[in-house]
Amino acid sequence: MTQLILATHNDHKAKEFRDILPQYSVQTLADLGHDDEIKETATSLEGNSFIKAETVFKRYGHVVISDDSGLEVDALNGAPGVYSARYAGGDPRNDQRNTEKLLDELQGASNRKAQFRTVITLMNTENSFQFEGIVKGTIAKSPRGEAGFGYDPVFIPEGVQQTFAELAANEKNKISHRANAIKKLLHFLNEHPRFC
Repeated sequence: MTQLILATHNDHKAKEFRDILPQYSVQTLADLGHDDEIKETATSLEGNSFIKAETVFKRYGHVVISDDSGLEVDALNGAPGVYSARYAGGDPRNDQRNTEKLLDELQGASNRKAQFRTVITLMNTENSFQFEGIVKGTIAKSPRGEAGFGYDPVFIPEGVQQTFAELAANEKNKISHRANAIKKLLHFLNEHPRFC
């Protein structure tokens, strides 16, 4: 089975990749014993995704995939965007505080449209490619559901009544931003089997 290194310590994210890429052995940084935090210093999802891929590739010299994702809210001029994971500040990241801050800032807002966006970077010795996935939706007025992570309890994708956190994993993986980007990645890998 072909191995890919996924540049993350996030177990939830790793599960999404593994569910959609069952024909690959997806190893995380934790699987490799890599405990160092990768500093995400770029001001765009594209930039942070590339930084993570490049950092891990330089260390392990193996085909790497990485992603950076953000929630972009119309009424907040695209915020929290690239700062989604640390929107409420502090370290470590705190999903509940981030969500509470988002809902506080949207109090009284009539426009609750938003989108989740993911940028995946695929890197080997010679090349790197990026794949974008987007899902549009709205922000609920209060959290609903126990599944998922991040802003999933308040994000309602278009065409669905439930939040991401209320959907079963297999349902979310059909429509999510990350799923859309991973499907583009998979199509590329199928078209270019020698990349790995």
